[in-house]
Amino acid sequence: MSLKRYLPILQWAPGYGRDQATSDLVAATIVTVMLIPQSLAYALLAGLPAYVGLYASILPLMVYAVFGTSRTLSVGPVAVASLMTAAALAPLAEVGSPEYLAGAVLLAVMSGLMLTVMGILRLGFLANFLSHPVISGFITASGLVIAASQLKHLFGVQASGHNLLEIGRSLWLTIGQFNGVTLLLGAGTLVFLVFARKGLKPLLVTLGLAPRVADILGRTAPIVAVVVTTLLAWQLDLESAGVRLVGEVPRGLPELTLPSLDPGLWQQLAVSALLIGVVGFVESVSVGQTLAAKRRQTIDPDQELIGLGNANLSAGLSGGLPVTGGFSRSVVNFDAGAETPAAGAYAAVGIALATMFLTPAIAYLPQATLAATIIVAVSTLIDLPALGRTWRYSRPDFGAMLATIVLTLVHSVEAGIVAGVALSIGLFLYRTSRPHSAVVGRVPGTEHFRNVLRHKVELCPRVTFLRVDESLYFANARFLEETVMDLVTRQPELQDLVLVCPAVNLVDASALESLEAINERMKDAGVRLHLSEVKGPVMDRLQDTELLSHLGGQVFLSTYEAWQRLTDRSRLDRQPA
Repeated sequence: MSLKRYLPILQWAPGYGRDQATSDLVAATIVTVMLIPQSLAYALLAGLPAYVGLYASILPLMVYAVFGTSRTLSVGPVAVASLMTAAALAPLAEVGSPEYLAGAVLLAVMSGLMLTVMGILRLGFLANFLSHPVISGFITASGLVIAASQLKHLFGVQASGHNLLEIGRSLWLTIGQFNGVTLLLGAGTLVFLVFARKGLKPLLVTLGLAPRVADILGRTAPIVAVVVTTLLAWQLDLESAGVRLVGEVPRGLPELTLPSLDPGLWQQLAVSALLIGVVGFVESVSVGQTLAAKRRQTIDPDQELIGLGNANLSAGLSGGLPVTGGFSRSVVNFDAGAETPAAGAYAAVGIALATMFLTPAIAYLPQATLAATIIVAVSTLIDLPALGRTWRYSRPDFGAMLATIVLTLVHSVEAGIVAGVALSIGLFLYRTSRPHSAVVGRVPGTEHFRNVLRHKVELCPRVTFLRVDESLYFANARFLEETVMDLVTRQPELQDLVLVCPAVNLVDASALESLEAINERMKDAGVRLHLSEVKGPVMDRLQDTELLSHLGGQVFLSTYEAWQRLTDRSRLDRQPA
């Protein structure tokens, strides 16, 4: 069982049959057609030679098929990881230099090592610190930066920058030097891809094709754009007209590449590698869980760390860049009928064949075509309406989301996501440091207790029930002390105070000391402290402490039991809301 946990291939391979193989081969063919232009485009986005994207789409897919738990996740270069790679390497080496390529390889290896170790230690929960508003804001901002960064290829100008301000300034200074042929080619490709995304499927259905076939053909539009523009560039010699092409691509399979062993470089790239890995993991798990749920399957997040970690290790060792599970590719893989991770391995074979036989044709591929492909692909990542939804529901989460977007746009991707995570954690600590609590009373004629400020309830002046709606830990322990003592001070007739604890899932050492202090102060004030509805795991921890033996009052199973035992029915008061 342990071996199957770390090698999920052993769970599905023994029952692998002809029908599954057929479905996987069909899906792999479609994904391969889609993955080739994407891999080339995302490598260029990362500032790397186009063929590096192909290298990163061969061995990682095979490795993930062995170690991954998602049946349909398609692993390879993605837009956000490529952008983060470029941002991490830009300060360290010149784009296109051997040092730059060595840095990308090292990023993939380091990210892979970190993810694998996290998976072995079962640290998948750490990704939960990336809240949804922060991830949404980060991806939206990254999509805008990525789209802006590709405008230079559409216009055929020299521009640079790693945030929106730098890119905008650079484009403004060079826009007058645009190449008309490049702009016509890029804009035409962009219009075609936008139409294909929304209008091609209905058109094909109108022409008589089955909806599923039409949908699959619509998703292969990028390869049509690649083939057509490559033929145009070759036949019309567009390079002589100033159109930038991908250029010569090495022919053959990638060779084993060892990462740099320079300790200084490892230290410089450590934070970037961790962020690339964690962001990629969150994206992959989100996609994997969504697709798995549609087939009533499950994935193991901790094993996914190992699967993605090994995929990144293999990407680095084969001369590629960091990889993760791509949303669009995975959806296509799912819709095309992939049954097992073997579909990814078959796709890797297809891409390997492309690197061996299609590279002479890829050399004539215009960079403007790849830029248009990237812009259309990342347009699905941009979700500006999420700002409005988050603002209406939670202003603190909106603040974290906005900070992430602004810093990513005007500074860097790393600054944006670090700030978002820091703000999310800070806001969580602030909210839980002042936990909601409420004095509750009995709803007449029932065993239910509700907030005295919201409902008409029965009260007793000598007994107060205080419901605590948060776990108790170091950040809110002192606040609880202040709340209780303020309550006692304002009620001179009080003889019994019951802490109602249905929402308390944890009492840490600091909170335990506060409860002990509250108990002693209550004794000094002539008030007995009681507890009710304490959860089993919390009670187990408290049994080994002195709090219960020194408690001025009792521990009640339910609040209603405490009410019956402590209140004098002849002195019930009815307090309106």
